[in-house]
Amino acid sequence: MAQKQSIFGRIAQLAKANINALLDNAEDPQKMIDQLIRDFTNNIAEAESSVAQTIGNLRLQEKDRDEDLAAAKEWGSKAAAANAKAQQLRTAGQTAEADRFDGLVRIALQKQITAENEAKSAEPLIAQQTEVVNQLKAGVQQMRTKLDDLKGRRDSLVARQKTASAQKQVNEAIGNINVLDPTSELSRFEEKIRREEAMVQGQAELQSSSIEAQFAELTDPSVDLELEARLAALKGEAPKA
Repeated sequence: MAQKQSIFGRIAQLAKANINALLDNAEDPQKMIDQLIRDFTNNIAEAESSVAQTIGNLRLQEKDRDEDLAAAKEWGSKAAAANAKAQQLRTAGQTAEADRFDGLVRIALQKQITAENEAKSAEPLIAQQTEVVNQLKAGVQQMRTKLDDLKGRRDSLVARQKTASAQKQVNEAIGNINVLDPTSELSRFEEKIRREEAMVQGQAELQSSSIEAQFAELTDPSVDLELEARLAALKGEAPKA
């Protein structure tokens, strides 16, 4: 357990420090995420190296245990063979030689017991290391899964950040428009044009009135040309004294 915690604890601290540094100095979100992916990939590689070493140590322990079990089996076979030989010699009346083989049986059995004890004593450590290795493998797999998730979310996160940045610029622009509204300037200009149009209309009406007045004088009822003509005719016909 302690080994598992030391491996991933150290990597987790390093990854956290890198992430915090990247977030604090983030200017280009895509570059930041790409760097984060590279750092996390390096962290996974470091974890895999440590886990591989742990797995290698476990396999050596298992190999030693298997060799002890094989040795115990072999010494058991030798003990059985020596015992069979001793019985054969004793049956043949060769007691001294039989006793010698009985001694070999004892030696073989002692070595068998020693090998079995060594194999047995290795079992708890192997079981513990096997659990640690399984947890380390699971931890590395989780890191790989998170890396795949980060890669998958990279484009989405970058797009969201750019959208947020663009929206921020739009909001700032709208705020500036509210402070200095260009439509108010257009309204002033429009009002100026309306006044000029009114002035032109007034001048046109004034000129029209003046011309109509002049024509009105020509058709004034007080000036009756027919009346004047008849009056002149009467004056011409009057008898002279």
